[in-house]
Amino acid sequence: MDVIFSMEKEMLRRNYSYRTVKTYIGCVKNFLNFCHVEQRKISKEDVRGYLDNLVNRGSSGNTINVHLNAIGFLVRQILNKNFMIKIKYSKVPKKIPVVLAKHEIISLVNCIGNKNHKLLIKLMYGAGLRVSELISLKPENIEFESNFAWVRKGKGNKDRMFIIADCLKKELLNYIEENSLVQKSWLFPGHNGHLSARTVQEIVKKAAKKAKIKKNVHPHALRHSYATHLIENGYDLMSVQSLLGHNSPQTTLIYLHIARMRIINVKSPLDGLDFNNEKTPDCEAPKIRVSPFINTEYA
Repeated sequence: MDVIFSMEKEMLRRNYSYRTVKTYIGCVKNFLNFCHVEQRKISKEDVRGYLDNLVNRGSSGNTINVHLNAIGFLVRQILNKNFMIKIKYSKVPKKIPVVLAKHEIISLVNCIGNKNHKLLIKLMYGAGLRVSELISLKPENIEFESNFAWVRKGKGNKDRMFIIADCLKKELLNYIEENSLVQKSWLFPGHNGHLSARTVQEIVKKAAKKAKIKKNVHPHALRHSYATHLIENGYDLMSVQSLLGHNSPQTTLIYLHIARMRIINVKSPLDGLDFNNEKTPDCEAPKIRVSPFINTEYA
């Protein structure tokens, strides 16, 4: 039994993305080369030994999780085994996303000389697009009359709608006409098909350097900035979740935490102290502001 072939065939049947298929196959090949046992005799100890080896080599929690998921697919879906692997070292440390201030977005866009590259950056930020979603766009995906467009088979093989900024509508129409793009053309064509993700990364990196932005700016930082700025502009979490295409509101919640404090409307208690008045009483009983939703009998 060729488990690699069977695994690839089964993932494609389930509409897994090409990137996921390639990643999982690579993980499983590494695992099989490591354990040196007959495929049908793969055990829980083999899996745990392989994952422990990754830990000893300093692999990140995210890398370990990907390998665990890939091997789990092999074991359960291809070999029809039913054992669970519980590991405590798979937690991925949470990192605060890189978010650009609004004036930094302006600087980033204004320092780009190539008008096509400038349009690309404005669209990516203005719609909160992932790089893969941006480079896969076609004119047929855009509904100019309604000011929205569609990501087809995005992350998780899902379609999702995104908004087109009013100020970009005419610019996009002119771009499509000037470049003689037909409905099924790539919106941002490259040498062999659409523009590569690597090219987009280079455009963003060079623009950030030219704009003298000290942060670690990458294409996904534009998506983080889009989400944060929406919350700063007063949009609710559910709206932002829908626009980003997140399955869970917990994923979107991070942008609420990194939104500017003026939006959350909380002031430091230091601002309430008058250091010029040394006679300010400090022995008064505290005035407790009780929420009407709290049952004081049990609080």
